[in-house]
Amino acid sequence: MNKFSRRLFLGTGAATLAVAGSQLTKVQSGVAQTKQVNIYSSRHYNTDDELYDGFTRQTGIKVNIIEGKDDQLIERIKSEGVNSPADVLITVDAGRLWRAEEAGLFAPVRSQKLTEKIPANLRHPDNKWFGFTKRARVIMYNKAKVDPATLSTYENLSDRKWRKKLVIRSSSNIYNQSLVAGLIATLGEEATEEWCRDVVRNFARSPQGNDRAQIEAVASGLADIGVANTYYLPRYAKDKSPAKQAIFEKVGVFFPNQNDRGTHVNISGGGLMRNAPNRSNAIAFLEYLVSPYAQAFFAQGNNEYPVVPGTPLDPVVGSFGQFKEDTTNVSAYGTNNAMAVKIMDRAGWK
Repeated sequence: MNKFSRRLFLGTGAATLAVAGSQLTKVQSGVAQTKQVNIYSSRHYNTDDELYDGFTRQTGIKVNIIEGKDDQLIERIKSEGVNSPADVLITVDAGRLWRAEEAGLFAPVRSQKLTEKIPANLRHPDNKWFGFTKRARVIMYNKAKVDPATLSTYENLSDRKWRKKLVIRSSSNIYNQSLVAGLIATLGEEATEEWCRDVVRNFARSPQGNDRAQIEAVASGLADIGVANTYYLPRYAKDKSPAKQAIFEKVGVFFPNQNDRGTHVNISGGGLMRNAPNRSNAIAFLEYLVSPYAQAFFAQGNNEYPVVPGTPLDPVVGSFGQFKEDTTNVSAYGTNNAMAVKIMDRAGWK
């Protein structure tokens, strides 16, 4: 399939937004005699093309994609209003899903397939959005410098023994905001703020870069430990470059809080748009994402954890071992987001 006939990339600026909307309208009119579904997605993985192709093969429904950053897509749909062509919004964090929910973009979906297959903590309490993959945010450590027996919990990252030895992304990163929001749900605001202040004191450098930058800092010895999502690390193992493979060999994965609540997990998920013009096709697409084919694809194609129990993991991901996950409903990451940002700001987490 010619990907450019269905995939549009949302740039910045009003002119680009208008062009993207115009292009999608042309795509819609060009397939007026066929079934279709319009997906607005912040998942930027080329591997997802096969996922969309699989849905078309199974259903005959054509998939049209507009890709962009989460907040950009949310603003786009808001500006389009009742005339929005968006059927489904897919994002890469529960906090972003909550923002779209607060903007009134989602419609609840009654689907036995979705509610039976997706654990309750990984979907909206009123089924306005659903998680389709899991991302475990873990401690990664330099194998030559750290005995994993000295690691235990997220709370322990505040210990003085990690002074100037920890790397993590900035406070503007939604993954970190959701991690702190999860801690608020568990520990409360006061204890979480104290934790943040101590963690900032342990930074080996001012926060910079993405999760890969944290992994590489740990591998290089700049830091002993870092915090990152697991799905980034297998990319180094699978890279053809010996230098990248060497990074993988130097870094270990530790799942925090295995003796109590479990490791923090976030989701990549989506939901039905309130003004979806292709409602039944959109629901069919959402249900397709929990099918054995789609769940295996998420696991194998992007090294993520599937939400449907029993789905085979990618072998490299599987080598990290099984873990107990925190069952806090991921909607808490959204409801606590504003407070998380305030706490991180007060703590000096840049």
